[in-house]
Amino acid sequence: MKLTTKLLQYILTDQLIKFYKTKEWRKLREIALKRDNYECQRCKKHGLYTKADCVHHLQYVKDMPMLALTLSNLESLCNPCHNKEHNRLPNQKKAKSKRFMSEERW
Repeated sequence: MKLTTKLLQYILTDQLIKFYKTKEWRKLREIALKRDNYECQRCKKHGLYTKADCVHHLQYVKDMPMLALTLSNLESLCNPCHNKEHNRLPNQKKAKSKRFMSEERW
């Protein structure tokens, strides 16, 4: 797929959400998921099966915008593997602090 001027502009102006909503990206994303049988490729390397939730750019879009729509630059991943790739912590529920309550409740 060819990277159009409009798509390149989204990337260069840090409007990645708009890029990821384009029909070009959504079409290529589906092709990548089908190619990888909707399986997380990192988990698969470890002998595990996990459903892929996202498609990851091996060469990051911001670093290599010309590869943004290159199928060989894409890898299907589950969310935990994708978060690990980007050094993001998993969603952790914040523990609610329990307020002290005396036994006497007036």
